[in-house]
Amino acid sequence: MHNHLDNLTFYMCQCSPPTNASADIRQVWNASGFTPESIHWDQLSVQDCRRLHGDFVGLACGRDGPFVPDVLFWCVILFFTTFFLSSFLKQFKTKRYFPTKVRSTISDFAVFLTIMIMVLVDYLVGIPSPKLSVPDRFEPTSNTRGWLISPLGTNPWWTLLAAAIPALLCTILIFMDQQITAVIINRKENKLKKSCGYHLDLLVVAVMLGLCSLMGLPWFVAATVLSISHVNSLKLESGCAAPGEQPKFLGIREQRVTGFMIFVLMGCSVFMTSALKLIPMPVLYGVFLYMGVSSLKGIQLFDRIKLFGMPAKHQPDLIYLRYVPLWKVHIFTVIQLTCLIILWAIKTTKAAVIFPMMVLALVFIRKLLDFCFSKRELSWLDDLIPESKKKKEDDKKKREKEEAQRMMEEVEDERPFERGNLIKIPIKNLKGRVDPSEVNISDEMAKSGIWKSVSMNSDGSKALKPSSSQEKVPSVHINVENEEGQKIVDAETCL
Repeated sequence: MHNHLDNLTFYMCQCSPPTNASADIRQVWNASGFTPESIHWDQLSVQDCRRLHGDFVGLACGRDGPFVPDVLFWCVILFFTTFFLSSFLKQFKTKRYFPTKVRSTISDFAVFLTIMIMVLVDYLVGIPSPKLSVPDRFEPTSNTRGWLISPLGTNPWWTLLAAAIPALLCTILIFMDQQITAVIINRKENKLKKSCGYHLDLLVVAVMLGLCSLMGLPWFVAATVLSISHVNSLKLESGCAAPGEQPKFLGIREQRVTGFMIFVLMGCSVFMTSALKLIPMPVLYGVFLYMGVSSLKGIQLFDRIKLFGMPAKHQPDLIYLRYVPLWKVHIFTVIQLTCLIILWAIKTTKAAVIFPMMVLALVFIRKLLDFCFSKRELSWLDDLIPESKKKKEDDKKKREKEEAQRMMEEVEDERPFERGNLIKIPIKNLKGRVDPSEVNISDEMAKSGIWKSVSMNSDGSKALKPSSSQEKVPSVHINVENEEGQKIVDAETCL
């Protein structure tokens, strides 16, 4: 094993004078009361070395100064603690501690409380973790530009025409990003009462894109993950009256206060740079991870990915598993994952300019799936109807089918006299008569088992009196037919 443990005595970082001290640096020395000969560089602290523009030399030095121990390990702790604490506080409303109002408040402000707690912990520990970099003054980032940017600048005139091609690709990407986000937010399962405004949203985005381009600012586009998290935080659930009762989803708190306050606070953030500088970057990365993971809930692709390592007996009752073979579900998932990996690879390379065209290519790939899967299978694997709604409809149809089958079985088990059906007496059983039309109904009925089951005991029976009510009296309809199907006797007698 090759190591350099024997060289640990040389592992140090010292301050040394700059290689080429300019006139500005010498002026800083003179203003501090030092001369080049009077500065003991090897005895300066890190802060004094930076103030005098010294250079850090040694194996324990980095670009910005000496290495600080435990920073990497502390950043890992901050990252994962932020993620798990956000998840715990978000689910705190289902716990048994504190009143319902307190638990709901903690759950609604889970991310904000997590950031505040982790910033306080980082400050108390004192390890210099990397912090959020924000400017000190409200001004353009570069000193060579103003607030407004010339569309042409120093470029030739024909670049305006050539820019139409990449502008078209960006338009396609922004349009799909905006519309897909709006469709996800306005799904029927969110139970929104107010109507959607796809055209108005797209108009606002287009106007803001033009203003941001003139001022050289980042483009104002739809944030899918943030939008989904915003909707999830506004969910309205019913109260639980009985212990162990699960709350029911009632809808979304539709209002404009949260959206307005979000952008007001974003605008006020330029005046809160002194406080924002205290937020560690690992804490922000942990919040981003939590938002991404929480948005995966309910996505069919993520549910199908989990099926690869799940035995059949432990698989959930998913609607598409009832009608599509499992191996076809895996093939469909592999195709989707392949397309996702290709899109991610293109986006991270210099070929990212064709990313919108590759997104459009997914439409043709979807059409090619018609040759691999039947329309019925694709209707379950790739349908606009939400998974929960399709499952409820399928369960409802199954219950109706089972109820109808149960009723049919009950009807078949009933006695003929309880249903009012016709009682057929075979003519072959009428012995001793040459003319089949001569039938003594009283004698024949007395011999039948049905009559015995409905007749009362002669010892305890009472004489029936004529009733003047209009209610229909239970009766038996007797129909006698010969072998040729001709009706011979058609009579009705009361029970």
